[in-house]
Amino acid sequence: MAKKKDQEPVRGGNRLIASNRKAYHDYFIDETLEAGLVLVGSEIKSIRAGRVNLRDSYVTIRNGEAWLIGTHIAGYAEASYQDHDPNRDRKLLLHRREIDRWLGKAEQKGYTIVPLKLYLKDNRAKVEIGLARGKRQYDKRETIAKRDSERDMRRAIKQEYQ
Repeated sequence: MAKKKDQEPVRGGNRLIASNRKAYHDYFIDETLEAGLVLVGSEIKSIRAGRVNLRDSYVTIRNGEAWLIGTHIAGYAEASYQDHDPNRDRKLLLHRREIDRWLGKAEQKGYTIVPLKLYLKDNRAKVEIGLARGKRQYDKRETIAKRDSERDMRRAIKQEYQ
């Protein structure tokens, strides 16, 4: 007897683990790209537990390879004596053309590559990276004021209909 399609367990899917909200505050994000991560066993278990911090992280390109720098993946308590270093540099999995294209853009004045989100996609850790331009202080204030005014407008509309 065959199983019906709706009885099969859901596998994979996307599950957000961590997002870098500070990056959206400090930078204009011009372009995004999904990259895989090279991890060790205790790191992926710690990621699945949600023990990741992307704040102050960035991406650099060395010797034609993309590296994620400054990401803290906490140690895994159940790991043996061979636990990972929480702050080690992690290699990103990208195609050569993507690395070369982003390196050319990142070398322009004022651009950097920052991680935006870390998530699980079909049980594989992926990081969304963004090509970012730094905001000035007045840009940050303008963004906050715009967000506050939109929130006030939504509140006013909501109160009007109640």
